[in-house]
Amino acid sequence: MAIKEVSIGDISARGAAAEQEFQGEHLVVNMGPSHPATHGVLRLKLELDGETVTKCEPVVGYLHRGDEKIAENMTYNQFVPYTDRLDYLGPIHNNVTFAMAVEKLAGLEVPPRCQAIRLLCCELARVQSHLLGVGVYAMDCGSITAFMYTFTEREKIYSLLEQLCGARFTTSYTRIGGLQRDIPDGWLGNVRKVVDEMEPVLDELDALITRNRIFYDRTVGLGVISKEDAIAYGLTGPNLRGSGVALDLRKDDPYLGYENYEFDVPIGSTGDCYDRWLVRMVELRESLKIIKQVIDSMPDGPWYAEEAKKIFAPRKDKVMTSMEELIQNFMIVTEGPQIPEGEVYFEAENPKGLLGFYIVSKGGGVPYRMKIRSPSFCNLSILPKLVPGHMVADIPVILGSFDFVMGECDR
Repeated sequence: MAIKEVSIGDISARGAAAEQEFQGEHLVVNMGPSHPATHGVLRLKLELDGETVTKCEPVVGYLHRGDEKIAENMTYNQFVPYTDRLDYLGPIHNNVTFAMAVEKLAGLEVPPRCQAIRLLCCELARVQSHLLGVGVYAMDCGSITAFMYTFTEREKIYSLLEQLCGARFTTSYTRIGGLQRDIPDGWLGNVRKVVDEMEPVLDELDALITRNRIFYDRTVGLGVISKEDAIAYGLTGPNLRGSGVALDLRKDDPYLGYENYEFDVPIGSTGDCYDRWLVRMVELRESLKIIKQVIDSMPDGPWYAEEAKKIFAPRKDKVMTSMEELIQNFMIVTEGPQIPEGEVYFEAENPKGLLGFYIVSKGGGVPYRMKIRSPSFCNLSILPKLVPGHMVADIPVILGSFDFVMGECDR
């Protein structure tokens, strides 16, 4: 058996080649779906060159519940609680958007008081969603204190919702053609008190985080999204406005009477993580401004469409005293609100972006088809283009700046 002689030089050359080959390989790792930085069951399949991301593939669907198909097997009002489970950080806004989509299909307009109450609830939902968004974002960047500030204020809004409809988290307050009930006595005063107490807290939060050197260095110039890319990938909400696109349906296509209130739409200049923080901080103050105006101008009158006999169930005192109202209530509960045949699409400015409902009706109380346009799903579509070139340690900051929620992303 012949023995091949190998010189020390050959071994060194082979070792250097092997080392060069190994260094040229990329490592594939999974971040999520169980990872604190992914804010839920989002999985990022990352390809790394050392600590630098060369490829990012977002994988969604771990929370999929089939809400759109569920909607096709129950009445319109029965689906309202399911909308709470979409963007569960601002659930009452989902209730309102879904109800308005069905009402648009039915050609039904609710009275001014109902619109004002809905608008007030939508802005409270925006505040509670943004409070959690900026608090968690600051925590992703290393600040636990900011999270405590925002969560304390958010708890006050939960108490207001509990006074309003009996539920803190999953509200189910809206009905097709109106609301679950009118606002209780003294509730507007409680809202005003919470708003007045929140404004100085936002000033403290601004002073604590916005000019903090660590936060500034971690966010400025990071995760830059150009105006063109933001539009091309279908980004909406604060993520789109952070890139300098002044699109806000409350201004551009007003609903619920938003055109009657004074507020500004903040936009960013560079589209980085810092701009997305600034946009949400300003939007918090603008929402408080809107809430004050709604409180000062709250109209009197009915809080449901009285003429919609086959859509909105009669009040319980009438159900208990009139046979006609009892039969009407029975028909709406068992068969659902009677919506005419047709199809409609309606979208509103959700805290995360544009939330839309596309509904096809063949008549009756159950939708034939439904499609939900979820803003977080569209916003996350830009990650394969955005993340590569950044360090692994930058990913929690980028994800935190998006303020997404997997409930409505996966539906």
